[in-house]
Amino acid sequence: MDSFTKREQIGILVIVLIIVLGLGFKFFTRDIIKLGDDMEVSNNAELESHEDIEDDIGIDSEETIIMVHISGQVYKPGLVELEAGQRLIDAVELAGGLRKDADIDRINLAKKLVDEEKIYIPEIGEDLSEEINTLNVNNSSNTKDTSGKININTCTKESLISLPGIGEVTASKIIEYRESNPFKTIEDIKNVSGIGNKKFDAIKELIIVN
Repeated sequence: MDSFTKREQIGILVIVLIIVLGLGFKFFTRDIIKLGDDMEVSNNAELESHEDIEDDIGIDSEETIIMVHISGQVYKPGLVELEAGQRLIDAVELAGGLRKDADIDRINLAKKLVDEEKIYIPEIGEDLSEEINTLNVNNSSNTKDTSGKININTCTKESLISLPGIGEVTASKIIEYRESNPFKTIEDIKNVSGIGNKKFDAIKELIIVN
């Protein structure tokens, strides 16, 4: 820069500095805008994800709640609210527990319950013929016995799936089989493809025929 005067050299340096600062500011502001856009997209995605989770939780909650009517030898007979998959013993506890005269030999406290089911807890020595007829009407799709056992001739697919080792495919086979060959004994269920002795042993105390 010997050919430039000192003032000209300073002017050139100032111009170069302005250009450098201008370019730097341009790239800096562009990165800031891009960062802001990315953050906005990320926040929106998180918000949508959170809303989806809340919706899923709401749907799951609605689907897992069942209502069961329990009467007979319990302290608080009436409707009880349960989660799908809960058992008769859970309904009994919500109904205040069993009375001292309840005949526990004629009920299955381990039975899984289904929505809209009616359960009657008998008294020791009680004649159940009239109560069974009532249950046949109210519980035609679930059970025909005050013991809480599942009637494999009339129960729903959902009731069959609640049995240990019975999946959707096997439940469909049971229903298809009984349409042309009603079960006469619980052992007849072994005629259905997929149900052997081991699976039968797991469910035989939970099922009846009528």
